[in-house]
Formats: sequence, C-alpha cells, structure tokens
Amino acid sequence: MVSKSTIALIACCLPLLLLGIDIATDNLGGNPIESLHIRLGDWSLRFLCLTLAITPIQAISKWRGMATYRQLFGLCSFAYASLHLLVYLLVDNSLNWRLIWIDLLESPYIWFGVLCFLLVTTLAITSPKYAKKKLGKYWKKIHRLIYPACVFALIHYFWQLKGNLIQPIFYTALIGLLMLFRVLAWLKRKRGLV
Repeated sequence: MVSKSTIALIACCLPLLLLGIDIATDNLGGNPIESLHIRLGDWSLRFLCLTLAITPIQAISKWRGMATYRQLFGLCSFAYASLHLLVYLLVDNSLNWRLIWIDLLESPYIWFGVLCFLLVTTLAITSPKYAKKKLGKYWKKIHRLIYPACVFALIHYFWQLKGNLIQPIFYTALIGLLMLFRVLAWLKRKRGLV
C-alpha cells in the first residue's frame, strides 16, 4: 500500500509533470521562456504558502498530522525556486554572465528574487532532522526566515509584472492572513490566554 507521504510527494511533482508535457507538446504559448519562469515561480510561491498554512490548519483542526508535510512543502518550494533560477540562468541567458550582470543592474526586482532564493535555500539546507538537532534552539529562529522570504517573493512578483496584478494581490492577501494568524496567536500567548 502506498503511504500518505508518497502520495503527497507525487502530488507535489504533478505541476512539474504537467509543465514537462507542455514543453514536449510545444504548449507554452507565444513566449515559452516567460511561461516557464512564471509557472515555476508561481509553484515555488504556492508551496511557500502551503508551508505557512500548516500551523493555522493544525491550530484550527487540532490535527497534528499536517506537520509531517511542512518539510515536504518547504523543500518543494526550494525545488521549484531552483528550477525558476536555472531557467533564468541556462535557458534565458545561456550562462552569459555579462548579460546576467546587466540584467541585475537594470532590473532591481531580480535582487528580491535572489534574496528570497538565498533564504529558501537556507531553510532547505537546515530542514533535515540532523540539522535541527545540531542547531538546537537556533533552528526555530533560522526557520522564521520564511517570513522575509515571503515578503521578498511578493515584491519580486509584483515588481516584474507589467499587467494583470490579480494573482500577486491574491498571494499578498493569503500570506497577510497567514501572518496575521501568527501575530494573533503570539498576542494570545503573551497575554496568557493559552
């Protein structure tokens, strides 16, 4: 029998499979490179949101089983962000560092993407159990980097768009609600109501 974790992993890989099918069938639209960027970036942000959503879901439902998936969703966010970056470096710019440097100077939104990627990479590196054990009390502090990572991801998303802002506004509202939940839970604990 297939485990729940295996099913979750397969579900997390489905967007990549669908993207691969679209690449194979030349179904990425008029600007395939831009489409690749957007879809991979979107999925990285979605998994970041799912990671953040675990705590509120657990608190509301009282189901502790969700914690098992936090690491998986976080690592998926890192994986999709890595692919997003690789498409930019390899497909978009063919590792032409001069072009990449010019792009970095002319497009400040890229810096926010870089900052987000560095934070998500830090979270991915420190996510295994042995890292948690080694870092001790610092592990939790390091994993609070998910909050600035979300902010940088949203700035990166908003700033690079030239038209439709519906999706970034949706993600901003969603992340805002997930952060608000944490602030309210923290205030409740501070006042000794829990």
